[in-house]
Amino acid sequence: MRLSLNLLRRDWRAGEWRVLLLALVLAVGSIATVGLFADRVRQVLGQQATSLIGADLRITSTRPFDARYREMAEMRGLRVVESRTFPSMVSHADQVLLSEIQSVEAGYPLRGLILLDDGKGGRKHSGVNLSRGTVWVDDGLLRRLALQVGDEVGIGAAHFIVTARIVKDVDQSVGFASFAPRVLMSSDDVISTGLMQEGSRVSYRLMVAGETGQVQALGKELREQLTGNEKLEDVSDARPEIRIALERAESFLGLAALTAAILAGVAMALAARRYVVRHLDGCAVMRCMGAQQGQLLRLFLYQFALSGMMAVLLGLLLGYAAQAILVESIVEMSDAGLPQPGWMPLLKASASGFALLLGFTFLPLLQLRKVSPLRVLRRELGSPEASAWLIYGLAGVVLVALFLWHAGSLKLGLMVLAGLLIGMSLFAWLAWLMLHGLARLMLRAGAHWQQALNNLVRNDRSVAIQVMALSLGGMALLVLTFVRADLLEGWQNTLPPDTPNRFLVNIQPHQQSAVQKFFMDQKLSPLDLMPMVKGRLVAINNRSINGASYTEPRARGLVEREFNLSYAEKLPEWNELVSGMWWNGNEADSRGNNQLSVEEGIATTLGIQLGDELTYDVAGSRFVARVTSLRKVHWDSMRVNFFVIATPYLLREYPVSYLSSFYLPAGQERVADELARKFPNLLVIDTGAVIEQVRAMIGQVSQAVSMVFLFTLLSGVVVLYAALLSTQDERAREAAILKTLGADSVYLWRLHLSEFAVIGLLSGLLAASGAVMMGWVLAYFVMDIEYRSGGMVWLVGVPSGVALVMLAGWLNTRKLRQMSPLGIFSEI
Repeated sequence: MRLSLNLLRRDWRAGEWRVLLLALVLAVGSIATVGLFADRVRQVLGQQATSLIGADLRITSTRPFDARYREMAEMRGLRVVESRTFPSMVSHADQVLLSEIQSVEAGYPLRGLILLDDGKGGRKHSGVNLSRGTVWVDDGLLRRLALQVGDEVGIGAAHFIVTARIVKDVDQSVGFASFAPRVLMSSDDVISTGLMQEGSRVSYRLMVAGETGQVQALGKELREQLTGNEKLEDVSDARPEIRIALERAESFLGLAALTAAILAGVAMALAARRYVVRHLDGCAVMRCMGAQQGQLLRLFLYQFALSGMMAVLLGLLLGYAAQAILVESIVEMSDAGLPQPGWMPLLKASASGFALLLGFTFLPLLQLRKVSPLRVLRRELGSPEASAWLIYGLAGVVLVALFLWHAGSLKLGLMVLAGLLIGMSLFAWLAWLMLHGLARLMLRAGAHWQQALNNLVRNDRSVAIQVMALSLGGMALLVLTFVRADLLEGWQNTLPPDTPNRFLVNIQPHQQSAVQKFFMDQKLSPLDLMPMVKGRLVAINNRSINGASYTEPRARGLVEREFNLSYAEKLPEWNELVSGMWWNGNEADSRGNNQLSVEEGIATTLGIQLGDELTYDVAGSRFVARVTSLRKVHWDSMRVNFFVIATPYLLREYPVSYLSSFYLPAGQERVADELARKFPNLLVIDTGAVIEQVRAMIGQVSQAVSMVFLFTLLSGVVVLYAALLSTQDERAREAAILKTLGADSVYLWRLHLSEFAVIGLLSGLLAASGAVMMGWVLAYFVMDIEYRSGGMVWLVGVPSGVALVMLAGWLNTRKLRQMSPLGIFSEI
């Protein structure tokens, strides 16, 4: 141990650990920064998303809850509130309007805050603190009853004063049942209205919030006790659009963590390779002095263990400080009150650092214990050969484990891992091929160009590895800058400004022309009307099914209610066929050949496969049809979507109504009120709250990812530095020999810049190509968005590769031009 510490101090003073420790510190720092910041962002995104249901967990029922549900939650230290929602007429002056009344307890909502307008020009976020005899109402009620804050309204047998306008609500069921204006009242006032009678249509909600582990444990326990009319929901069940946005946010943040791990491994591998080469002579001397192989191995293992612990601690401190500074520097996030991160990101970063140290340095260290004592006399003896399969295999196992761990998604981890392995092999092979091709093309170039290319070709394997590492680092830099911007733009374009923000339901067949004329008169885009037929799934492959046929609550709920079926000749443009074939639209072909297309998610939930025969009951009449295709539905399109679509001939004779979605510009809300007055049977549903929530989430994630990636870029810079430093000793020897033979500083300067220009050109070309390919893979296979590569990747990538490598190379070799040959040899 004493000898190991003495050697460590000597190497520390000599700068031997500079690259390796810098790589490890920045590796752990990058992973810790990404992990800590991502953990805080995920927590706050989850908290913001839970505002859609007003809690972490929500139980809905058509009957009052068993008292033990509340007791179970309170015993776990969780906060609990109850609410009741029911339809009722609200009156003002001589007008009445059907509205959705929600009575809530003090403390509601448990997650999120309601934005209120007090009618005096002030706005504030608030939880419910309603006094007896007061209510809060939304814009729809104010407009349609010509109300103002301070007016009196009648609900049932009681009268209430409107004390605030709801600007932004939480816990709103955005669906076909939530079509009426909303009114919030205190639960203490419900009895006075006289509306809670036997047989009243009331929806009961029990909302729970608190520590994540306790909430999850409660949810697991409740699922085993819920009755058929009770449904358990969390944020993932609130809306498919929110779930998709959260999943894409996870993909972006997972990409940052993966990129840091990749670049850290490459930098450490290059640093370990140089460290081994520079210690061959010292090991040979110690072998001559009687050192055994085991002693040498322990000497270096002690050094690496001590240095590794120190580097990991420094990396953790760097990561924690960096994410804290990052949060404070972004006003929106500082004001959002991000929760403190947990310990898990720090543990993951520590484990990742030691795993990288083991995977990329342990086996090279084994080479040092086998150094021959003859190297003292025969310097031409290289490093002992180690099993390439063993070295690459261990590094590969470490990378696979880290990828799958940091990705948070098996699909994302395997996708990036496969791309990395293929890219590294392809980059190295292409670099070797292009280097030899360029050498043949430049036979008639200047003397310094010819010698530069000859030097590179002579060390073609080493140069290929160097170009591969530089290309990987450059690709990461391009992915994290230009490609990331293209991906974020593509994600944001999934919700363009004219995304439909209203649903129109219950259009009768004879009203289609009149409704279309109304939209034309209002100078709005024509409606894309979709037919809807209600039917209940009663059998799969002639086997009767009901709620008892499934154990999963969601599957039970699906078969216990009626499906909204539709029919269409063409596949909706916001749907994607994943298996099977769509019918050709020819009625003659589809007659007698009943066909169905089923959304892939519900098919998995209900165990439906391609070719199955489904039996539906529609208004007492049954039909049987075969599943001929499965579809992927883009729920975040905010358009009308259906789980099941049939051929037109199959459903045309059944009772049908039509529905559609449309975009209503801000300031034209009264158009929806006029539509409801002209066609009283129509339901106009406002989905703007969901769209704004998704847009806000995309904006915040975009900003968060942009900031996180700035720290991941440091790993890319370390790769560039380590790649250039890995050949510095060999280049120094060549410079000493050339100076001995009479070369001057100008000749060395031109020679080195020529070599670095070639390396930079090859690296830039491969980095730009890899970045475009990686962007395409991430867009289509991970994020499910359209990817359009901008030309900036090429315009910046190739010249930047040449410029950065030449600049870094010049900084690393400039002192060689000023030193004597003897001075250079003494340095190395």
